[in-house]
Amino acid sequence: MNSSSSSPMANGGRVLAEITSPARNNIQTTSLEQRIEETKWLLHPSAGKSSCCIFRVPPCLVEINKNTYRPHIVSLSPYHHGEKHLEMMQQHKWRFLHELLARTPLTGPRLDDYLQVVSSMEEDIRGCYSETINFCSLDLVEMMVLDGLFVIELFCKVGKLSPSDPDDPIFNLAWIFPNLIQDLFRLENQIPFLVLQTLFDKSKPSRQESDSSLGRLALEFFNYAVERRDEVLEQHSSDEGRHLLGFFRLSFIPQPQEKPKSVRPLARLLQSAKKPLSRITSSTGKAVKKFLAGISSKTRKGSTSCVQFIQSAKKLHLAGIKFKPGDAVSFLDIRFSNGVLGIPHITLDDLRMDLFLNFVAFEQCYYHSSKHTTTYAAFMSCLIRTPMDATFLCDNSIIENYLTTDKEVAHFFRSMGKYVPFDIEECYLWKLFKDVNEYHRNIWHVRWAGFRFKYFDTPWSFLSALAAVILVLFTAVQAFLICCLCICTSTIIRWIRKAFGLISPLP
Repeated sequence: MNSSSSSPMANGGRVLAEITSPARNNIQTTSLEQRIEETKWLLHPSAGKSSCCIFRVPPCLVEINKNTYRPHIVSLSPYHHGEKHLEMMQQHKWRFLHELLARTPLTGPRLDDYLQVVSSMEEDIRGCYSETINFCSLDLVEMMVLDGLFVIELFCKVGKLSPSDPDDPIFNLAWIFPNLIQDLFRLENQIPFLVLQTLFDKSKPSRQESDSSLGRLALEFFNYAVERRDEVLEQHSSDEGRHLLGFFRLSFIPQPQEKPKSVRPLARLLQSAKKPLSRITSSTGKAVKKFLAGISSKTRKGSTSCVQFIQSAKKLHLAGIKFKPGDAVSFLDIRFSNGVLGIPHITLDDLRMDLFLNFVAFEQCYYHSSKHTTTYAAFMSCLIRTPMDATFLCDNSIIENYLTTDKEVAHFFRSMGKYVPFDIEECYLWKLFKDVNEYHRNIWHVRWAGFRFKYFDTPWSFLSALAAVILVLFTAVQAFLICCLCICTSTIIRWIRKAFGLISPLP
């Protein structure tokens, strides 16, 4: 009787299920862990760490500017290694490496030494990329050495620390060097700066003695693209960037005008979604907006007014705000004081457009970066809403336009901030936005500006206003003289009548 109850098939097989279930769960768990471990990540779980700094640009940004983030002539990272259109410069990398090794003294480092020192950094190198790097250790290390020494040789040849052939096509053909500079700016085409610095220090015996740091040589090289004063290069040569794009970006960050409002990371992340959510009209969207508004009110601690975007350049001009090219070393150093908006002069061409867009992409991908260029993009997209706004800024020497038309300028700044989350209360220009709006809302500033533009905007309006003022003055003088004449006439008549006794004396 009892034997049947102890059978494995008793109770409908529940005993068997209890025995085999842990084994099945163990198999499933092992399979799941193995699948995760073998995943070729498109966005690695560690991509949010500060060490991860080289990203694939989000598809929403790539769709707007398809050729901005991919290398055109030279590959310097695993993302685009081996692509057909980059093969020409790949051959010149080996030439540069051969020249470097050929002039290195016998006591200096050989190729194996470079491979060995980079091999010890392999784990750190892989951690710098947001994707799984599908290269074996040997191929990855060889790529880093070849690409890194090519960049260093490029800097040293331009900086005259390494000998250069006067007939080298890289420097002689007009189309190569500008494209080479632009490719060093592209976010998807970066080498970790720690690799460049290690190779630079290791290759010291192969070049002339010099006190120039890698940062100084890099800034001097980039000065061929964006020219700046020598003191600026010296000031930023010791900045610590994650890669060349990040390093170059740091050299434009101005001194803080005023610290932005302190907001917790979660609140900042949610607040940055306000802009995309502004178009949602469903009940869910309203609920989320209400939730965000609650967080915003809690984080401002007593602040009763929120910062808003400013009006376009033409509208601000009509409200009495003056525009002047600011005397600053960085295009990000924008100032507003006493009704004058000082915006540093910028030259807008294909190279700078690519540079700005890659700065913004880096700030969007790298959480640990400030959002200075993103703020600049939002500021300029506020000012330039129509081609007339772009023309106005060009006429005021703020923008030097090398694009086809002013319409293209307006389109660029609109696209620069498209699909880019932005928290106005956390940006470095939040106080400027606030001050400009307060000035714009002042009714006396608007009325005085309207009077000034109506009567003093052109020479003809000024002359007509002057003629009207003179006419009013003449009319007033005429009325005054007539009054004086009437009084004098009355006085004389009274005197004559009195003199001839026509007026009886008072009793």
